[in-house]
Amino acid sequence: MSSLHKNKSKRTFALILSFILFLSAITLTGCTLFREPSKPADVTQSEETDPPQMPQNGEKSKAIPFVYTTNKELSLTFNGMGDEEVMAKLLDELDQYGIKATFFLPGVRVAEEPDIANEILSRGHEIENNTLNRLDLTNLSYEQVYKEIQLSNDIIKQQAGVTPQFMRTRSGDYNDRVLLAAAQSGLSAVVTYSLNLHEWQSETEQEKSDYIKKYVTRGGIIALDTELDAHVLESIPLIAKAADDVGYKLVPLKKLIESGQERKQLAQIPGYDAAKLNLKYSSAPYKLIYNWETNKKVVSLTFDDWGTDYTVTKILDILDEYDVKATFFLRANGVEKNPNLAKAIAEAGHDVANHTYSHPVITKITPEQLQEEVVKAHQFITEAIQKQPAMLFRPPTGEIDDERARIVAATGYKSIAMYDVTVFDWDSANDADHIVKGILDQTVNGSVILLHMLDDIHTIEALPIAIEKLRSKGYEFVPMSQMSLK
Repeated sequence: MSSLHKNKSKRTFALILSFILFLSAITLTGCTLFREPSKPADVTQSEETDPPQMPQNGEKSKAIPFVYTTNKELSLTFNGMGDEEVMAKLLDELDQYGIKATFFLPGVRVAEEPDIANEILSRGHEIENNTLNRLDLTNLSYEQVYKEIQLSNDIIKQQAGVTPQFMRTRSGDYNDRVLLAAAQSGLSAVVTYSLNLHEWQSETEQEKSDYIKKYVTRGGIIALDTELDAHVLESIPLIAKAADDVGYKLVPLKKLIESGQERKQLAQIPGYDAAKLNLKYSSAPYKLIYNWETNKKVVSLTFDDWGTDYTVTKILDILDEYDVKATFFLRANGVEKNPNLAKAIAEAGHDVANHTYSHPVITKITPEQLQEEVVKAHQFITEAIQKQPAMLFRPPTGEIDDERARIVAATGYKSIAMYDVTVFDWDSANDADHIVKGILDQTVNGSVILLHMLDDIHTIEALPIAIEKLRSKGYEFVPMSQMSLK
């Protein structure tokens, strides 16, 4: 890290200059070097002595925990600024894996060691605002919050020559005062994270790798801390491998945010109210679909439940490779946590349908609970994919009776999608050969084939083989929503 090893006089000059600029910024804003105890958040300006006149209303900055996108991209970000040795090793490690990252730097540390900040930029990384002193901003008054953000902005601009667009607090926590002060400081967003890695204890390398692999998501924002995390260097190869395994690219935060899509609120999406609570269900008509009556060699591939980006993306890649459109019945509490993955399924041209919110056995819950499961799932799926899902419902575990069918139908889901081909692929004891053989033995014209998108099962291995063998028998794959048209 050659530019960090400057001669002593040049470094001393830089530090003196930084301190002078820092003092100038403090003087201009009326702040002092010695902090008084933080005031409660509701202290008014009238209780302070000669407070700066700062606006305390207006448009707030956005809060971004992840970016709404179906691009196969995510961002690696760092909080704080470790010492020269740590930062040198970290930048070298990022270079080794070809990763461009985003560093949220504290203003005080940039003032102390501007050479590190400039080396970060020279390596092609981004610098953003980690506040001045990394205090808990949620316990400060608006004026204190504003100073912490604005002073850090000024120092980063003076010492590194860049103007921050985003900020993050030390913990990622924020409140309305933080969002407003960020906006008043010219920042467009307060960025948190979808995955925070800084508390490894005695986990093995495999356990760490599996954990990261589980939470690598499209549009995700990974956070590491260069000051608090003693294992920060160890995490880089694990993150790089996890992203590479699923086929995702690590990109700087600005690029990720620029790729983000507009996300309408639920009530703005046509069809959001196609499912409603309606306990007058005794005469509600329904249709149980186990297969399709047809002489044509057509079948429907269906996938139930939910999985990680790694598993679901592998399934989507296989289906894309073979030009197969399928039907996905989504467990919506998974969709709630990872809407980008649900949107990716829909954008790939597959049916997205309802598999309840939390995957209960529906014969063991009350009518009210069942309808809440169906309607809640409909709403989360609709908001995630930004359109009305296919109005098909599949009961978890396949258990259903006449009363439950009517309860579901009364919400608006009159077509209840069952299946006639099941190979128990959800059981990891059933290997790819077992899955393929079961599919081939049971499939006939119009079959609905049940598979799962769960992690750590053998469906991904079996899927391309099953598709090829069914195609060799002349079968065409049609999603359930279009089967009746064939």
